[in-house]
Amino acid sequence: MLEEVADTSVFGSKAVGLGQAIRDGLPVPPGVALAGPLVEAVASADEAIVARVVDAVAPLGGPLAVRSSAVDEDGADASFAGQHLTLLNVPTAADLATALREIWWSANSDSAISYRKRVGLFTRPSVAVVVQRLLDPECAGVMFTRNPITGADERMIEASWGLGEAVVAGLVIPDSFRVGRDGGVLERRAGLKRVAIRSLPEGGTREDEVAPGLVEQLCLDDEQLAELNLLALRCEEVYGPDRDIEWAVADGTLYLLQCRAVTKVGG
Repeated sequence: MLEEVADTSVFGSKAVGLGQAIRDGLPVPPGVALAGPLVEAVASADEAIVARVVDAVAPLGGPLAVRSSAVDEDGADASFAGQHLTLLNVPTAADLATALREIWWSANSDSAISYRKRVGLFTRPSVAVVVQRLLDPECAGVMFTRNPITGADERMIEASWGLGEAVVAGLVIPDSFRVGRDGGVLERRAGLKRVAIRSLPEGGTREDEVAPGLVEQLCLDDEQLAELNLLALRCEEVYGPDRDIEWAVADGTLYLLQCRAVTKVGG
């Protein structure tokens, strides 16, 4: 089954199809995509499969980000954000089996199954997983390639210091930006970024207090906003219009972490 790991057909539209992203030159961190049957075999404690997965992921080193993506997970009509687990700072490949089991069970939890039924999905989920080398970003966040509120043809970007979970989990008021399709900055507004999510040496994450001088300082400059606009253009070329993107800047380099369809676009 390891031959299937770069087959983008095993992914829902939430996660970057790792094989396709690499083929199309998108800036994804080094990683391995694990097909749904492979993840289920690990969750079922198939020791032979566990050993093969550990061997496949070991060259990435650590720490790792382990991101779920069930088939049919996110599309124009439904979003599973918050239903399926993502685990950050899994120390090494040797710790991966436990992480995969937690993710598989999160997709098969009562709340996740109930949500699937509410949106008309009655089959049991097949849970693919992307395992990536964990970044230590200066800043990270989300970007909509079209304004999800008004439907305007502009980028909506939110950003904060550290890992993007501070934005996704609502722990900060992030910096917000509107950028035109031509790359021109239409609006920039500083947030209140009092905490940053950072990795712990022993695994997991913590909330660090942000230095007072950075709390209201914009964490993206115009050059980085231009790079994000180019990333939006490329993602739309590869995956189609109206994308919801998670990104990070680490060591001065912009990375694509996840790309899914915007669930609803205003108008």
